[in-house]
Parts: sequence; structure tokens; C-alpha cells
Amino acid sequence: MSIHDRLNSLGITLPHAAAPVASYQPVVVDGHTAFVSGQLPFVDGDLVTGKLGDGVSLEKGQQAARACGLMIMAQLEAAGLIERVAHFVKLGGFVACTPDFYDQPKVINGASDLMYEVFGDPGKHARSAVGVPALPLNAAVEVDAIVALKA
Repeated sequence: MSIHDRLNSLGITLPHAAAPVASYQPVVVDGHTAFVSGQLPFVDGDLVTGKLGDGVSLEKGQQAARACGLMIMAQLEAAGLIERVAHFVKLGGFVACTPDFYDQPKVINGASDLMYEVFGDPGKHARSAVGVPALPLNAAVEVDAIVALKA
């Protein structure tokens, strides 16, 4: 089953790939590896902002991380690479949060679980989940990816 067919069967529609907000490329390919720049969480067209532990719930953070995962896929689609995904190597998750918030891994599960849901075993990956004091545009979450590509 193609990834497009899998997305359709899951009822998932990818968002439009977001334009960069600074001086970088959304996706860079080196050999058979795609590096996807950090993606921000747009839910129903709105950026999820704020901090976990200060007004943003764990559930909203997980939804935001899932939205970042959808944007990673949208960037791969825009680059013509989504059907070439061999497997996800690593996701890097960044959570804007208060110093006493410790559930960053649970937040980033929103993106990790999505990759497994869509790609199956090739969606399993290594990962980091880091708490930070602030993210670009006051985003609550940011996720980047390293993806191995089929020849």
C-alpha cells in the first residue's frame, strides 16, 4: 500500500507545507537521507502557542506534536519524497515549557505515534524530547526529522 493510500485509509489529509520562517530549507537531501527542518504545530490553520505547564495542557501539547508530524510529512510530500521513505531514523522534539514540566516525552509521543500509525514499522525511530524556554513564534512544540530514503 502506498503512503498516499495509507493516509486516505486513515482519513488523514496533509496540511499545505509551510514556508520557512527564516533562512533555511525545509528539506535537504544528502545521498539517501532527508533532513527535515523543525516544523511548527498548525492545528486548523492556527499555530499552537504557549508553554506546557503554563496554560497548555498535556493533551494540547500531544495534539501540537502530532500537527508537527503532519507538517513533516507535508514537507516530504512537497519535496516529492513521501513515497521514497524507507524508514524514519530520528525525530527531534522540542517542547516550550516551564522549568517544572517533565512530560516532554509524553508530548512528543504525539509525533512518534503518528509516524508509526502511518508508516508502520518504518515509522519507528530514535528520538529526543527536550524542554526549552521558548520556540520560534511562541510555538508550544517543534519537531524535526531525519529520514532514510529508498534509492
